[in-house]
Amino acid sequence: MSNFKPVKLTPAFKDYLWGGTRLRDDFKKPCDFDKIAESWELSCHKDGQSVIATGEDKGLTLTQFIEKYGKSAVLGSDCDKFENFPILIKLIDAKDNLSVQVHPDNEYAQRVEGEYGKTEMWYVVDCDEGATLLYGFKDKISKEEFKERIENNTLLEVTNAVPVKKGDVFFIQAGTLHAIGKGILIAEIQQNSNTTYRIYDYGRVGKDGKTRELHIDKALDVTELAPAKSYPETPVEQKDGYTQKLLSSCEYFSTYVLDIDTEAELVADEKSFNSILVLEGTPDVGGVETIKGDSVFIPASTGKYAIKGKSKVILTKV
Repeated sequence: MSNFKPVKLTPAFKDYLWGGTRLRDDFKKPCDFDKIAESWELSCHKDGQSVIATGEDKGLTLTQFIEKYGKSAVLGSDCDKFENFPILIKLIDAKDNLSVQVHPDNEYAQRVEGEYGKTEMWYVVDCDEGATLLYGFKDKISKEEFKERIENNTLLEVTNAVPVKKGDVFFIQAGTLHAIGKGILIAEIQQNSNTTYRIYDYGRVGKDGKTRELHIDKALDVTELAPAKSYPETPVEQKDGYTQKLLSSCEYFSTYVLDIDTEAELVADEKSFNSILVLEGTPDVGGVETIKGDSVFIPASTGKYAIKGKSKVILTKV
């Protein structure tokens, strides 16, 4: 195995207009924006990079860290097929409703936007009583009706509003219409892309005083005009000292939630790095002290490492 050790990451922050202050208040995120909508916890994206926060490489961006030691060594052999870093992990604090939106698939996004498409997964970390989100349509509709309803502001009559509770999981394939509703805090694991087509935005204005741009034509091209495909529920596995549940698995990522009672012994093998996002507790992750909201990156071939202390974490690998 390699000489790599787990490292803590410092996120990049976004102050979109629908954000709140929970990421600073509850998660102690070091950011002085008025609103912190998103913290990009694991990111090599040009629009916001994670930075190594511990160890001898402290201060390097994650991209620089990968360049220093070599892509295959750091990311693992299962990432060789991806030209760029495959995933992006965020915490999202929706104090207000997000716009109704859709993401394109790889083929469309690379042709039109020059970057990956976006399949993503949401894990509801916390939410207000009665919170809902939008997930696909109630029934199949035609492209003509879709366009008409966008134009006359009746789109929400045909979209599927789902009540949510803590621990809910939504798998959102590219092409699925969706929107996070107000009062929801989400961990999002997604393809490494920032391409979003905004369909409906409640008539809001941005910082410049203008209504925010919509991307209707592109949305008409890529939106699946039908109910969202449901993702199969998986059983909880009982392990020694913790439980593990698969949240979702696709060609870009496999994501698990671990409820740790005492300790979880894990392995980052030569196939893939591991990413640990701490949701509850203050566990020691492979020798790195953490608090709620911290993100730890474990390079491929690190070998065995342990998460010690009562906690809940999200584990992601490729």
